[in-house]
Amino acid sequence: MAALSLARVLGPCVATAILASCATTAPEPPAKRRALAEILKESPKADWRAPDPENTMYLDLAAGRIAIELAPDFAPRHVANIRTLVREGYFDGLAVIRAQDNYVAQWGDGEEAKAMGSASAKLAPEFTRPASGLAFDALPDADTYAPETGFSNGFAAARDAKADRAWMIHCYGVVGVGRGNDSDSGNGSSLYAIIGSPARLLDRNITVVGRVLRGIERLSTLRRGTGPLGFYERIEDRTLIAKARMAADVPAPERMKIEILRTDSATFREVVELRRWRRDDWYKEPAGRVDVCSSPVPVRDAP
Repeated sequence: MAALSLARVLGPCVATAILASCATTAPEPPAKRRALAEILKESPKADWRAPDPENTMYLDLAAGRIAIELAPDFAPRHVANIRTLVREGYFDGLAVIRAQDNYVAQWGDGEEAKAMGSASAKLAPEFTRPASGLAFDALPDADTYAPETGFSNGFAAARDAKADRAWMIHCYGVVGVGRGNDSDSGNGSSLYAIIGSPARLLDRNITVVGRVLRGIERLSTLRRGTGPLGFYERIEDRTLIAKARMAADVPAPERMKIEILRTDSATFREVVELRRWRRDDWYKEPAGRVDVCSSPVPVRDAP
């Protein structure tokens, strides 16, 4: 098929990507550039933000704490439901019930049903949201799964401006809502985190509610389940959740002191360009482009 006909059918960006002729948006910058550690160390304080305690969830395991930043801009009803579940002690004493290799770790309700208190048992899906009115820091390179990818307030996201739709992307560490075959069967009582390669085929098919800021290794290194889809076949193989809390309900001195690099900052733009044009003593051939899941947003201990 000729390039012209491909462009008519698929649009110019997709067509040129298929023909492997999509050029990068800018020529390769000079080889001399600052290292990542130097960029972050010399970044201004204003380029960093603290996570909102009202949108930060702690999962306490025997191995330590997992901090999850929730995304009400994308899934307000599910995030509100999760807050209710956490504050009413729903997750306390439950467990990680599934660890599937190169895929997900899942926790929350298992075969045994637990009363959900005042939380909603059924919610309409929030797979996407309107793109209009959403802060969006676009990446410069083409994507296979969406017309445009980038970040919205630090969350990896995709956007289809023509259809006025935006959604969060299943990169490593992303947290979503488990569901059955029915679109409205997920309510936040069972959550999962991506612990392997990006699972982009899940995009727009599951409600995504946040991402792990700290402690993903406490999920990604769990013993894999031996049952179908990585579910644990023995109760004793599960990892218990000692307690789940919203950071806002934890005394300030006991909260995790962390900061997230703002994705609308000059520092983050420099980090992206460094990853696009990686050339140092080890890298000999830079890729000249980067995808959204290869651009993790830096998180650091607050100075």
